[in-house]
Amino acid sequence: MSETLLILAVALLIDRLLGDPDWLWSRITHPIVHFGQAIGLFDKGLNQAELGKGSLRLRGLVTIAVLVVVSMVVGVVLDRLFNVLGAVGFLFEAILVAVFLAQKSLADHVVRVADGLRRDGLAGGREAVSLIVGRDPNTLDEPGVCRAGIESLAENFSDGVVAPALWYALAGLPGLLAYKMLNTADSMIGHKSPRYLHFGWASARLDDLANLPAARLSVLLVAVGAYLRRGAEAARAAIDVARRDHGLHRSPNSGWPEAAMAGALDIQLAGPRIYGGVTVDEPMINGTGRPIATAEDVDAAVSVFYAACSVMTLAIAALALPFLLLASGW
Repeated sequence: MSETLLILAVALLIDRLLGDPDWLWSRITHPIVHFGQAIGLFDKGLNQAELGKGSLRLRGLVTIAVLVVVSMVVGVVLDRLFNVLGAVGFLFEAILVAVFLAQKSLADHVVRVADGLRRDGLAGGREAVSLIVGRDPNTLDEPGVCRAGIESLAENFSDGVVAPALWYALAGLPGLLAYKMLNTADSMIGHKSPRYLHFGWASARLDDLANLPAARLSVLLVAVGAYLRRGAEAARAAIDVARRDHGLHRSPNSGWPEAAMAGALDIQLAGPRIYGGVTVDEPMINGTGRPIATAEDVDAAVSVFYAACSVMTLAIAALALPFLLLASGW
């Protein structure tokens, strides 16, 4: 346990400093791409439109079960290999774990939204936000662009940072790889389009279950980040709004970190938006907050996000310390 927590703390530091460097991933294939290719093979071979609801759900369940089990087996093999390599294996494992975290890359993408608005106006903001959200950017005004960026930051803090860190802490590399496979499957086949409504049902439900603890934990981390950056009132608002408004979101998990961030910044998030020409009519989260989000709110959200990430890293390092002291004979 002590080594796992220490590796995780090092991995968080590596990810915070380096993120996903283009020079690296332009030369080698990111592991998530391989995950997507495996999911695509099952989708192509088993997801046949002429099958009934029950058959598609069964095939989807078999798909995600096989993919998760294979991911766990790969995790076990890598874990044993790194253990044999000693200190070098420690470093390799920390680098691998960092690859599956998204602190710097997520913040960089969201910062580009504010920078795009300041540099090129609404067109620049729309272009930047189109890279991180699924909604139609051409339907967004400037406050809508800012809300979209902040919502993406909050949601992905939970499933791109907190959840992979949590599953690695609990189950090592097998847990981390299984979670990332499940989360990738949810993003590819877990949505409610006609093609994936039934075939992706199991992936979507299992992803909801896997993200449940991280979504709740992310509220506390956002609140502490808000306390450090914006004061006690913002921290209380983050928790209060999360408890009150999380259920207004269509997702059983995303509403928690988004509502917490809305409370921390005192702004409204979510609300009606358009995906693929279809309007999704949802209520505003934190409806009593400020209705107009600005580029400065995007900056403030990134500041709270980074503070929350720092708190998580320090907490993990602190948890590892007693185990290290015991192991060293103190």
